[in-house]
Amino acid sequence: METTPQPPAATVGGDGLEEVVFDVFARGCPSRPTMEHVTGRWGGLVLVALADGDMRFNALRRRVDGISEKMLAQALHALERDGLVVREVRRTIPPNVEYRLTSFGRGVVERLSALIEFIEGNMAEVLAAQEAYDAAKAASQD
Repeated sequence: METTPQPPAATVGGDGLEEVVFDVFARGCPSRPTMEHVTGRWGGLVLVALADGDMRFNALRRRVDGISEKMLAQALHALERDGLVVREVRRTIPPNVEYRLTSFGRGVVERLSALIEFIEGNMAEVLAAQEAYDAAKAASQD
């Protein structure tokens, strides 16, 4: 039986204030776009790159190999809007813009870093699984 995803549910907590319960699986939940920004192709890499410290745009672009200026700008805007990254403009000539993680962003990076380490540490298994899958797929097409 299929159920329709619901938006966040509001409940009243013990203090009489409304408490919102978020569900990333619900289509209308505002946590879903944030999840997409963090786990998308570039957002997670930008966040983890910023774990090394404050960075300027071009330093980030060099660190995240393969990202275009446009995609980096879009990722940074989304992460800034979500409260994961702070953009700081220094009043110099020319203006100096740096990006840094917020405390929320650092919490997300801790978890992403563990995932990255786990994936990198198990790549031999992943490559073996891909090779086996590709061989079986090729054999079934013969």
